[in-house]
Amino acid sequence: MSILLDRNTRVIVQGFTGKIGSFHAEDMKRYGTNVVGGVTPGKGGHTHLGLPVFNTVKGAVQETGAEASIVFVPPPFAADSIMEAADAGIRLCVCITDGIPSQDMTRVKRYMRRYRFEDRMTLIGPNCAGMITPGEALMGIMPGSIYLPGRIGIVGRSGTLGYEAASQMKALGIGVSTSVGIGGDPVNGSSFKDMLELFEKDPDTDAVLMIGEIGGPQEAEAALWARDHMKKPLIAYIAGLSAPKGRRMGHAGAIISAFGESAQEKVEILKGAGVTIVPTPSSFGETVADVLAAMTKAA
Repeated sequence: MSILLDRNTRVIVQGFTGKIGSFHAEDMKRYGTNVVGGVTPGKGGHTHLGLPVFNTVKGAVQETGAEASIVFVPPPFAADSIMEAADAGIRLCVCITDGIPSQDMTRVKRYMRRYRFEDRMTLIGPNCAGMITPGEALMGIMPGSIYLPGRIGIVGRSGTLGYEAASQMKALGIGVSTSVGIGGDPVNGSSFKDMLELFEKDPDTDAVLMIGEIGGPQEAEAALWARDHMKKPLIAYIAGLSAPKGRRMGHAGAIISAFGESAQEKVEILKGAGVTIVPTPSSFGETVADVLAAMTKAA
């Protein structure tokens, strides 16, 4: 079981014939992802990597029955590609592209509101590592070999910290149900709260690891939602304890501008909501293992 993505999900690649799109499309195919084609305007009718190329997402959906799309389109055109996917009936879109202007993403968010909530496309990213359901399917740029299939959900803004957590957990024999990178930009498609809601409903996820960082209110909002609605254990790490106020640290969204946005303030909010805190990046695995041991003992 997984959230959003499994081995049967029919996936197309936007920016399919470009260098980056080609590289990761091949990697996704090797992993077992059901990639059914791709989109590159002007190259429709050709084949690439043994799969059909289409000029439009709508054409790809009509011919292949695709329900998910991953975007490897350069920043100036990425927002249009996301909106095109929404118009074509794609249900899940993962945008890997980094450097999309916040104004463009604000336009995307506003555009998607024209659809009823139940019909609205789920957008993961941009500026993210994508998502993986270990042993089934990969829509992203993460190394699939470090993920062991299991029952712990991972959601994070930082791709590399997500990799570190999965690697440490695998070394301890702890597997992952689904790992989602929501992206590090200040305006993104899905929030921590959105993903926690899906993990809470998933019968094959026993606990969730949330990896946050400084800047923005998402972690605090997720903590308050989890306190009131989540029965499964939530474990969290917040990067940036030593980050100075007002300075951008890595991700475009990682800048402290208001109360509640520093790492220490977020940690206090999470603790107050009953969330287990991972103290250092080297202790992801052992903290998750301790929580699972406590669950077993309580049962």
